[in-house]
Amino acid sequence: MIAAVGLVVGVVLGVLLHPEVPVALQPYLPIAVVAALDAVFGGLRAVLDGIFDDKVFVVSFLSNAVVAALVVYLGDQLGVGSQLSTGVVVVLGVRIFSNVAAIRRHLFNA
Repeated sequence: MIAAVGLVVGVVLGVLLHPEVPVALQPYLPIAVVAALDAVFGGLRAVLDGIFDDKVFVVSFLSNAVVAALVVYLGDQLGVGSQLSTGVVVVLGVRIFSNVAAIRRHLFNA
């Protein structure tokens, strides 16, 4: 419940305040958002499976975003930033769709 309220408050503040991301951090924002979405859908799946743990969710949420940003940063330093960004998006995208499929099976028995 607290996570849902925090999400709503964050979206409302983002829409009202129009925060600007520093140029140096802009390549990492999409990866961090995809990593965070992976954690959110994983949390929803865990709730439906009855194994949700708020500590695991918070650690997963933060670690996914930080590790994804670090991978992209490493790729930028090695000169292969876009390739590693694509790899991170593909891996996290597969996990997101896997979690969404599990959520769909729970909700619709299909």
